[in-house]
Amino acid sequence: MVSPIKEWFHVTFDDSKIHIHVEAPGLEEWKASISWSEIIRVCFKTGDFTSPDDIYIFINSRPESYLIPTDANGGADLWGEFINRGLFDAELAIKAATSPEDSLFCRPED
Repeated sequence: MVSPIKEWFHVTFDDSKIHIHVEAPGLEEWKASISWSEIIRVCFKTGDFTSPDDIYIFINSRPESYLIPTDANGGADLWGEFINRGLFDAELAIKAATSPEDSLFCRPED
């Protein structure tokens, strides 16, 4: 079964930026682009059977993080790109993927 999030939460990326486009039912549409060079921290929070795992992206130009559900259209590919770019450790990603719900893993830690 396809996650309903995939229908309205889209994330893509290229060599220089991550692009987010959200059209959630009943909410105002929004878009954002994040330069890879702006990223200062990446966190992964495990979900449960009813909610996806989440990726939190912290950048140097705003205090709030961006939240990307791994069930978003392109979310799993983005997660792999964080690992490929060394923004999140591959061994820690395996540990996170096998951890209980609501576990949080960040790189750098602090």
